[in-house]
Amino acid sequence: MQHPKPSYKTQSFIFFLWVLSNVLVLATSKSTIEPCSNSDSCNAMLGYKVYTELKVSEVASLFQVDPISILTANAIDISYPDVENHILPSDLFLKIPINCSCVDGIRKSVSTHYKTRPSDTLASIADSVYSGLVSADQIREANSISDPSVLDVGQTLVVPLPCTCFNGTDNSLPAIYLSYVVTPEDSLAGIAARYSTTLTDLMNVNAMGSSAVRASDIISIPLPACASNFPSYAADHGLIVPNGSYAITASHCLQCSCGPGSLNLYCEPASLAVSCSSMQCKNSNLMVGNITAQQTSAGCNVSSCNYGGFVNGSIITTLSTSLRPRCPGPQQFPPLKAPPTSVIRDATFAPAPAPQSDGSIAGAPQSTVPSTTSSSLPGLAPIGGPSGSSSAACSLVTPLTNLPSVVLLLLCVKFMMAIL
Repeated sequence: MQHPKPSYKTQSFIFFLWVLSNVLVLATSKSTIEPCSNSDSCNAMLGYKVYTELKVSEVASLFQVDPISILTANAIDISYPDVENHILPSDLFLKIPINCSCVDGIRKSVSTHYKTRPSDTLASIADSVYSGLVSADQIREANSISDPSVLDVGQTLVVPLPCTCFNGTDNSLPAIYLSYVVTPEDSLAGIAARYSTTLTDLMNVNAMGSSAVRASDIISIPLPACASNFPSYAADHGLIVPNGSYAITASHCLQCSCGPGSLNLYCEPASLAVSCSSMQCKNSNLMVGNITAQQTSAGCNVSSCNYGGFVNGSIITTLSTSLRPRCPGPQQFPPLKAPPTSVIRDATFAPAPAPQSDGSIAGAPQSTVPSTTSSSLPGLAPIGGPSGSSSAACSLVTPLTNLPSVVLLLLCVKFMMAIL
């Protein structure tokens, strides 16, 4: 028995659906999502591009974080006078430290709130103010907004921001994760080189079946870090500091640093310390951060006063002694930068450029076609990914901002109207 041949209209409709599905794929950006099932949180970071000239305190207000924490996370010298009111240049790239929680089964930050202004739209808030770290649809859903064209001036909006924890490790080593918005100039290989990791590691962390990325994708980048081992009842439990930077803690009394050349957390009194509890180790004349070394015939006797966490307003100290084969050298610190007045195209402040080793012309546009395959199932850790983690590179639908895609969609609609 022969089946009837599909009519011309049926064939045309199938073709239309195929074209439409491809248009939607091209108009979709990806964001790495980490499933979770508990109520714990972690320290994480956002890659943020300043959308206009703003004071440090104004940037901090956008994310409801401590202005000093932004400066220390980017190794900017906090000893400058009135540094919190320093004006940052437009397009400056900053790492913003945030708290990453488990909300509705996925990792995200929901502690950020934004008060609307007369000229605001959900799109301008998402794409400009928060530099693409969130979409207009995500803000609309988080705030149950039925009509996004109507925003009340002064309305307070929850701004859900992407973040990942992955147990604070990458390949079993301490790490903190940076949520990074891909730019048109980026390639995954260029991003890996910029942040001293490998292409394979980035693909595993983000559960990617292909190295293809496109502008507006949000990926997680593991940054090597120094982890603390403070008790769970300490206010700064879980403190982790990316290599090459600092963190302020204990009510601005202590500054902790990581690296260079070592992933051992080192804390000492901060330059902002004014009214602080005792920083002296018991039964010793040593203060937090002090180290003494004495060479003997058996080796080097080393004593150090270490920071052990901030508990009920008090600085916990621990005195440690050890015999080492040789005496340690002077403590090394990450280099500090002066508060920036212009955009500096260096490894800290600039986005990652696409490599030009393939013989292409410098500045030529790179392919931004997203991958449609994945080597991992959602909710399962990718092969070789962060130990004990779960990740999935999920596609989140965003507005059709790609002009060719919009034109193609309109042509498809016109085609359907003609044949029906």
